[in-house]
Amino acid sequence: DPGVIMLVTDPQDRALLGRRAVWEPQWFSTLAGFVEPGESAESAVVREVSEEAGVAVDPSSVQALGSQPWPFPSSIMLGFRASCMGSDDPVTDDEEIVEARWFSREELAAACASGEVAVPPHISIARHLIEDWFGSELPGSWSRP
Repeated sequence: DPGVIMLVTDPQDRALLGRRAVWEPQWFSTLAGFVEPGESAESAVVREVSEEAGVAVDPSSVQALGSQPWPFPSSIMLGFRASCMGSDDPVTDDEEIVEARWFSREELAAACASGEVAVPPHISIARHLIEDWFGSELPGSWSRP
């Protein structure tokens, strides 16, 4: 069961990050989900972002960036970048994702520096996707435990 994880940007180049229901209030990450049987990984990116955040991804923008072994459930996580077709406010599914927000680089830096937001640790492909968009390595103090 391969999974997909994606950093989605809007026309203003803001990144879409979300928070799972089981996470601490300041923990944010890229969106992710599983590839359904008979579905391409690229199609799963489009579907998962729509389902979890109500954001329409431009299918032609989906680009693979890497992968990471994923132990839940003994699988692989495929990393992608994609662009959405507008700047609509995210609407979460309130099941898996309870909060989703657009962040500019400046907004993410300020939120992480203040402790309002914590991003995934360095070992995560989500962190690499965020850093790729951000344009540099993020300080370790911005990581969640």
